[in-house]
Amino acid sequence: MTTTPVVALQRPKDISLDDIEAELRGIWHSQDTGAAAPMATRASTFSIVVYEPEEFQQLLAALSFYKGAIDGIHGPDTREAVRQAQIAYGLRVTGRVGEHTLARLRQEYGQLSDRQKQFSNPDLRGFNLSEAISAHNPGRVITLCPTLGGDQGVTVQVSAYCPIQKRNTSNMVCSEYIALRGTKVALERAAGIVASLMIADLPKFVWWKATPNPEQALFQQLSETTNCIIVDSSYFSEVESELVKMQDITADGQYIADLNWHRLSPWQELTAEAFDPPERREALVHVDRISIDHERGNAAQALMFLGWFASRLGWTPNRYVEEGGDYDIRKIYFEGPNGREVEAELAATPVADVGEVIGDLIGLRLASTNLHADCCTILCSETTGCMRMEAGGSAQACRVEQVSALSDQRADLILGQQLQRWGEDVLYQDSLAMADQILKLRPKH
Repeated sequence: MTTTPVVALQRPKDISLDDIEAELRGIWHSQDTGAAAPMATRASTFSIVVYEPEEFQQLLAALSFYKGAIDGIHGPDTREAVRQAQIAYGLRVTGRVGEHTLARLRQEYGQLSDRQKQFSNPDLRGFNLSEAISAHNPGRVITLCPTLGGDQGVTVQVSAYCPIQKRNTSNMVCSEYIALRGTKVALERAAGIVASLMIADLPKFVWWKATPNPEQALFQQLSETTNCIIVDSSYFSEVESELVKMQDITADGQYIADLNWHRLSPWQELTAEAFDPPERREALVHVDRISIDHERGNAAQALMFLGWFASRLGWTPNRYVEEGGDYDIRKIYFEGPNGREVEAELAATPVADVGEVIGDLIGLRLASTNLHADCCTILCSETTGCMRMEAGGSAQACRVEQVSALSDQRADLILGQQLQRWGEDVLYQDSLAMADQILKLRPKH
């Protein structure tokens, strides 16, 4: 992993909403001194709005479980605070904030007095710079930081940061950073100002670090002004309904990019490689059994991989069965191009050593009821192993491969890849559309 050190032209400065552009002009005017020091010039690559709610860090801070900074980094201190809260409230101890933990934190926070709701943790959102953004010299980074508590309007901080160049140069190409803080209601009132701050004639991104909500006024307004909305489905607490929302947004003509999709690339590449030999490629049509194990807590990767594979082979989903049990087994049945029924099984597997990303793939088996077909393939996570896959009794007849995950799966680092290719991704769109078809077959509860 490489790093891009940055230097601030000035400390972040508090200003009013009306004074944003004037303050930024002042920063650049102060650099135009003609001195021998490296000249700082404005970057002109793209604008990006980062919606960074970090609600649960704030809830944990108000409830006295978390003493660190509100920074959006879910590191050891944050995970330990979550664990302590789960122990205190009698919840399943995972170190992760799922749907039930978040609901309980909100409930406990709601019972605090106004004085108890106050906390002194430093808020680093907006200036805790991601190298993924810094390295690509955007023109302007606008961070929206929703706060808990009463509506007291919107406060603004501005500054400029410059990546330190690795080669000798007389210029530093710097970006403008604007951080807006206020309650969700207050930020929605400022949505028009946020849209106007995105630089005209440059590509515009929105990194929405929450679940997409087409009914939210702020989300709607930003969607209308951006070329690409970037999300990370590993954050989603209700994956099935959120993936359907994403497909609806895509169908309306808005381009969405999911950072979690990039985490599947090693699995997709090895799957394709396994069927590169001509004789195995011909056997692909015989695949009618697929099993996917994923970490419990988020099925987005499993659904997207299944959507990708099914869309490539022309399968049509027609039935969805929830079997439940210890692995929360779900089976989806398809009709293949040859009329043969295809059975896919998704299993949510409990693991002892969980990482930062929720729902990583663990194992995959492709097989056929035609015992003469040379298509059996097992892919195993390098860190977790195949667990159930190799216990199926047919491992010796299968091609077995280990999958090495991306060197760093953190969302802010994968973002760097996405910022370089923000055009249409047909494979992702086809996979999301197939996942949407699958999820619409779910039994109504």
